[in-house]
This record gives sequence, structure tokens and C-alpha cells, in this order.
Amino acid sequence: MKQYETVIGLEVHVELATKTKIFCGCSTAFGGAPNTHTCPVCTGMPGSLPVLNKQVVEFALKAGLAANCKINQYCRFDRKNYFYPDNPQNYQISQLYLPICYDGWVEIETSAGKKKIRIHEMHMEEDAGKLIHDEWEDCSLVDYNRSGVPLIEIVSEPDMRSAEEVIAYLEKLRFMMQYLGVSDCKLQEGSMRADVNLSVREVGTEAFGTRTEMKNLNSFKAIARAIEGERERQIELIEMGKPVIQETRRWDDNKESSHAMRSKEDAKDYRYFPDPDLTPVHISGAWLKAVKAAQPELKDERMQRYISEYELPAYDANLLTESKHLSEIFEETARIYGNPKKTANWFMGEVLRLVKDKGMDPDKVDFTPKHLADLLSMVEKKEVSAQNAKKVFVKVFEEDIDPVLYIEENGLKIVEDTGLLQSTLLKLFEANPGPLAELLGGKEKVYGFFVGQMMRELKGKANPAAVKEALDQEIAKRK
Repeated sequence: MKQYETVIGLEVHVELATKTKIFCGCSTAFGGAPNTHTCPVCTGMPGSLPVLNKQVVEFALKAGLAANCKINQYCRFDRKNYFYPDNPQNYQISQLYLPICYDGWVEIETSAGKKKIRIHEMHMEEDAGKLIHDEWEDCSLVDYNRSGVPLIEIVSEPDMRSAEEVIAYLEKLRFMMQYLGVSDCKLQEGSMRADVNLSVREVGTEAFGTRTEMKNLNSFKAIARAIEGERERQIELIEMGKPVIQETRRWDDNKESSHAMRSKEDAKDYRYFPDPDLTPVHISGAWLKAVKAAQPELKDERMQRYISEYELPAYDANLLTESKHLSEIFEETARIYGNPKKTANWFMGEVLRLVKDKGMDPDKVDFTPKHLADLLSMVEKKEVSAQNAKKVFVKVFEEDIDPVLYIEENGLKIVEDTGLLQSTLLKLFEANPGPLAELLGGKEKVYGFFVGQMMRELKGKANPAAVKEALDQEIAKRK
């Protein structure tokens, strides 16, 4: 039986987190009313001229350097000509001949080990608008708010061989962009999108098979399903002796199947030529040096630092660095509290649990690190029970209250008053003569019953050690 190998390359579009568009001053904010973030430039009006946003170039440089790319210090923009309702100019301003970044690589890790994925190029371009298909009215509407939003397109070499490798590569790029601060990479909002170019060939064959391009992939799970579905479709065609057609296909995740959209174009079909309205971009050595010097710590580097500096297990370090924002709150809390290991345990146990339970974006977590540090200090000093501390932390997480004041005002501080402990214990003995007789008769299991009743009576505010000491003293008196 023939064995087949999947060959996959990706085109990843990343929306850059600039406040304004690539060639005009319109807002890039997500979610505005249709066609409210527009002007003559981004709607392609005759006579309007583009002006390049400098921060787009800087963000592209940061991304390229992080992906080990070479930099074209002289680059330019080209016009990619195609006719579609969401493309108001009837061309897209992109880069073909001299992209800003090229010949890079990133390293991924899968169950099979580490692997380098080569990056052919990384170029700047403008996004198109968005078509909204209204099935009720049987029409299509166009929203140009996204038109002109700055993108970098990251084109990989066909180095991936499985869905697992593809997801690892996308995760790597997502973390990289988020840590660099160049994009939030939210797939659900379209700020990170991937087109999958896939072909199959017999194992041992050097030549590539005919590739197809898969679009409409808005989650990692959808991407994995689309890869498996297209692989099976192409193998079935080959086994039946039918040709695989080079085309662009649209993935329907609900039906878990794809359908042809159009024939797959080559670069020559777009009739690229240098954009006459934009001058070439010259990146000085001083500017490039300044960008390199300002590169932040990335996820892998931060993870290794947590392992070496905080002595955390690799699993914990990986979990704590999955969100740059949360990792910064963790670090500040650990610095104030002074115990990174205990802080990490609390983050993984309580912070991440609440983020998950509430279905929150980790970037929206905004409690003050000092408040959590103060709460952890109170637990360590046995000023509040661990059980009550968890309840108080929910208030810290939701409302960022001061836990010290809240514990004091709500009477949650641990009771150390021996007189109160003794009087509460005597009241329990009087109310439970049967269990008391069993306890004095040597039945050890009843001991836990009285400890539990004491903690309940004092609403978790008693020090367990002090409760046991008071109980031991009363038992000794009565024997």
C-alpha cells in the first residue's frame, strides 16, 4: 500500500497594533460601526495619495529580527492588481520584489522533538475590507473599516509535515508577536489569519504534488481539521487516478469539508509593479541598531529565566509565560511577596482558574500585584486561613479590593484568643454528649469531628493548630 507525505507551507497575516492605518490617519480599532473608520485614502477615492505610517515599518523590523530574518534596508511597495468588492482601489499595496524581511527561521517543538521552520519572507501590506453576506436579504454588504489596516504577511517555506507542526509554528508566531507588542493576534477578531498551502506526495518522492490553498480558517482547531480533511481529499483523488487541481478552497468548519472558490493564481496573474505613489523605504543602520537594542524578552527567554532564576519546573514556567500580561503581574507579585514558588502555585491554582471559569481574555486581568502579595503574606503569617484567603482573592480578582482592609472589616482574621476557643469548645461538648463520650473512650475518629465543628463555629477564622491544642487540653482535663 502506498504511503503518503503531507507537505505544508503557510501564509500568515498579522494585523499590526498601530493606532492608525498604514497609509492614512483612520483608526484601526476593532468593532466600530460599518464604514466609520474610513477616509478617501482607504476607500480608494480618485486623487487620494498614501503616506506611510513609520510605526508599521518599525513593527515589521521587530518581527523580522525576532524571526532571525535578514533585513532589506532598501525596500519598496508594489501594487497587486485584482478586482473584488472588498478591494476599493482594485489593487492592494503590498511588497513582492523587495520585501522588508527575508530568509528567516523559527524553532518549534512537537512530540517528535525540535525543528526549524524556514521563513521565505515577511512583507508589509494593507488589509482589504470585509464582505458581509446577508442571507435573509439575499445580498452582500461591504465594510471598509478594515481596509488599509496594516499587515505583515509571513510566508513560510513548505517545511511542515503535519497539523501538529503547523499549530506549533502558529503558536510560536503568536507568542512572538504578542511579546513584541506588535499585534494581539486574536484569531476570533481576524488579527491573525492563516492560509494553508498543502500538497501530498508518495513517501520518498522529491517532487512536490499539486498544492491547494485553504482559506476561512479562524481557529487552531479549524486549521488542524482542515489539514486532515484536505490531506484525505487529495489522497483519495490520487488513488482514484484523478488530478488534484491547483485552486483556492474555502473550509466550512461546521460541515468539516471544503469547496472550491477559484483557481489558484500565481504572482504573474496579479501584474505586480512598483507603486508610483510611494517612495522606496531606506532603513538606516542607526535605526536598525536602535530597534535591535530595544527588542524585548520573548516567551522562550522568559520561560528559561523562570526555570533558572525562580527554580520553577519547566511545566510551570511554560504555563506562567503563556500570557505576557499575566506573567508581568506574576513577576511583580513575586518581587513584592519575595517567594516566587508560592506565588507561582497561587497563580496556577487560583488566578488561571478564575480566568478560565470566567472565560476571560488574560489581557483583561487587572488586579494590583501588591494586593495579592499582601494576601499571600497574611496566609503565611497565619493571619487568615487558606480557605478564607481564596474567597477574599475572588474579590481582589473582580474588584481589586485591598485584602488587608477587607479581612479586618469582615472579621476574617484568624482567632488566637484562647478564652474564645475554650468557651466555644465547651459549648460544643455540651451540645454533643454522645460524641464526647466516644472521644473520651478512645475513639480517634471523633477527634476530627470536633475540630471540624470548631472551624465551622468560628467560620474558618480559628488557627487549626490552636484549635487542636485547646481540644487536647480539654481532653486531658476530663480523663
